Amino acid sequence: MLLAIDVGNTSIMVGIFSGEDLVYSFRVDTDRTKSPDDYGIIFFGKMNDNDISSSSLSGAILSCVVTEMQEGMAKLVEKYFGHQPIIVGPETRTGMQIRIYNPEELGADRIANAVAAYHRFGGSVIVVDLGTATTFDCVSEKGEYLGGAIVPGIELSTVALYHGTSKLPKVDPERPEQAIGKDTVECIQSGLFYGYASMIDGLCAKLKEEMGSSPEIVITGGFAEAISEECTCANRVDKDLSLHGLRLLYELNSQILC
Repeated sequence: MLLAIDVGNTSIMVGIFSGEDLVYSFRVDTDRTKSPDDYGIIFFGKMNDNDISSSSLSGAILSCVVTEMQEGMAKLVEKYFGHQPIIVGPETRTGMQIRIYNPEELGADRIANAVAAYHRFGGSVIVVDLGTATTFDCVSEKGEYLGGAIVPGIELSTVALYHGTSKLPKVDPERPEQAIGKDTVECIQSGLFYGYASMIDGLCAKLKEEMGSSPEIVITGGFAEAISEECTCANRVDKDLSLHGLRLLYELNSQILC
């Protein structure tokens, strides 16, 4: 079995694969104050509770966009699970041409999403990842990574409104019953929820126009299911997309290391 870990700015996703099947997964908050041992104990405990032993693992892969956590996370995988993980980075074999100015700038999470979407759904695709940042990644029919767009995420926008103003409260970014808010909280929720859904539709339309094709549009990330219900452009929702991408990247790179 394969251990796949995706460390984001807000949360960490952990998945266990048996072949191509994701047999177990969980998510924990990203906490920079926690030590690698803290996370190792959490991961080990959750897996042990689900009868998954470290001895059953045949390999591991790690994607980390939090630079200061990457080394510690790699060491915890070795210490608690007995494998030196493949770390996704600029040198990672992806199986696709990266057609952007500086490929080394491309985040590991975006690489994993792009690879997974192309292989799972085929043809041209746009991946919308609703994370700390909301990212858009475009892949051509030939499997070329074309680039994309980045905007502040929903949660980040909520915090920015709270800290950047003197009277607006911090609210939970939940779906309001209607777009016309009747108080400040409802107005903020409407702007965040319906505003983001409309932004996704509008930006995807522009990206499709520039791609010159009719790509599948896949939404992933923590708010994927809720936001996709309001988006008219979304074809698919896959909350585990990045984990499937890590599995594919492992398959592409593990033989090189042997």
